[in-house]
Amino acid sequence: MKNIANYISISRIIMSIALLIPKTFSITFYMIYIYCGLSDMLDGFLARKYKITSELGAKIDSIADMIFVFVSVLKIIPFIEISIAIYIWIIIVVLIKVFNIILGYIQYKKLILLHTVANKITGFVLFIIPLIIGFIDIKILEVLMCSIATFAAIQEGFYITTNCENK
Repeated sequence: MKNIANYISISRIIMSIALLIPKTFSITFYMIYIYCGLSDMLDGFLARKYKITSELGAKIDSIADMIFVFVSVLKIIPFIEISIAIYIWIIIVVLIKVFNIILGYIQYKKLILLHTVANKITGFVLFIIPLIIGFIDIKILEVLMCSIATFAAIQEGFYITTNCENK
């Protein structure tokens, strides 16, 4: 029971890689995709509920999140029309996030991956987009997603530079 949250995070890594196999937006794709999203919520919940949180667990969770997001983007982006402005915005957010990781490493001599409320909201909105893409105009979803992600990335950088504990 002590490592259950870590095992769930590791299963998300495996299933995220498996997400590369099925046809995008197929039933199998959605089943794996939803599993990955639910496992992300479950691992943190169990770790907190049973007081089995650890620095290693947080890092495994963050790595699993990054792999899931990367694979999801790789699978979904070719199927939606995104303007150049949105691509540039996404690149800027990614660069801010990379800068934050580098800054955290320089400042604290370790990998800093913050689990802020804004990052959790970003993850949730990013997760539901493929599930609602057919019901809401993609342009609205793009701006909403990029706005939330930008705020989260800037907030994360602020927390890293100010050593703020309110994460």
